[in-house]
Amino acid sequence: METLVRSLALLPLLFAAPAFAQPDIRADVAKDLQSLITIYRDLHANPELSGQEKRSAAILAAEAKKAGFEVTTGVGGHGVVAVMKNGPGPVVMLRADMDALPVAEQTGLPFASKVKAAGGDGQPTPVMHACGHDTHMSAWIGTARRMAALKGSWSGTLVMIGQPAEETIEGAKAMLKDGLFTRFPKPQFVIGFHDSASLPAGTVGYTAGYALAAVDSIDILVKGVGGHGAAPATAKDPIVLASRIVTTLQTLAAREIDPQDAVVVTVGSIHGGTKHNIIPSEVKLQLTVRSYSPETRTKLLDGIKRIARGEAIAAGLPDELMPVVSSFGPAGVSTFNSEELTNRLGKVFATRFGQNRVQAIKASMVSEDFPEFRLADPDNIQSTIFWVGGVPRAKWDAVNGDPARLPSLHSPFWAPDAEAVIGTATEAMTAAATEVLGKR
Repeated sequence: METLVRSLALLPLLFAAPAFAQPDIRADVAKDLQSLITIYRDLHANPELSGQEKRSAAILAAEAKKAGFEVTTGVGGHGVVAVMKNGPGPVVMLRADMDALPVAEQTGLPFASKVKAAGGDGQPTPVMHACGHDTHMSAWIGTARRMAALKGSWSGTLVMIGQPAEETIEGAKAMLKDGLFTRFPKPQFVIGFHDSASLPAGTVGYTAGYALAAVDSIDILVKGVGGHGAAPATAKDPIVLASRIVTTLQTLAAREIDPQDAVVVTVGSIHGGTKHNIIPSEVKLQLTVRSYSPETRTKLLDGIKRIARGEAIAAGLPDELMPVVSSFGPAGVSTFNSEELTNRLGKVFATRFGQNRVQAIKASMVSEDFPEFRLADPDNIQSTIFWVGGVPRAKWDAVNGDPARLPSLHSPFWAPDAEAVIGTATEAMTAAATEVLGKR
């Protein structure tokens, strides 16, 4: 990562003058950047796991209060809701997620996390902001400051939320269940951003329509009849059956789904057996399944059950030994970026940052719980999430722009150019909000 001193030296380039006369956001963002980086480094050094974001939430709440927002904490766990009413107009909600991951940091940064916390099993685990939510929170604070300072340039109601538990796909639903859209002004527009390990630092990416995939975690318990490895005819080998299931599952993507409809069926875990010469009585498979449309998702999930049962029948297993297919943990729906809002903001970004820093990008197979906000009232809410590149320019150039040769999100080595991400995201989020809330 570039040092703060070096990044500040590059600010004239990073914050070059906008091409049209929206409010003068850029100069003020540049002035505020050192303060935001101080907050970022504190958040980075003190990450909190999903559902444990008490300290992070307190920082966001304090900054929003200081900027003049009405702030409520403890919404859906450690969720923060900050409201600023500024005359008639639409309601716009800006979202940042706050949680970190159970990852041992290996970036070598001087402010690297050394935190350990109780994981899902109650045992201590290292914690790291390996997904960049620390940049999200810092830009959220920067945007809150800018929107408060620009009250004369917009009219309507701004709702800014700090969301817990995004990584477990539980936080958005928890906030909604706790009255996010009933206790507070209900938005017509919801906007968020995510840092990207697939774009050079300071680049803005957007995708209209399907942008992120639905995710389902599936367990398959493959049953059999155990026996001696030297006498397989006296057993029903679940390892062979599990292997056939794994292979046949790949035909869902290869032969049953339209080739232009992207899907993923990955078997990430297979466990069975205890010794070389023993045929076990069961094997456990764990799958991640990704898709976009609800119809394709249903077809995949039904296909998994059909294939598991079909292969078991082919192996001669009786009904009582049919595989058990079940869902594990919460599932995530696909993210559909409202096309009208997304394209509108894409034009705003291109005008503000220049075409060389803004690009339409392909949809991704990763998942988010951001779409839950739009799906709470899809007929009346438009939403979009965009990306801000975080790969330091020198590293991007060194691999000729090949993200496969760089650390990805969730990597222990992910170290974004925080100055570029936070500066660009603060300006982009402020520009997006003032575009929708701008006085007519």
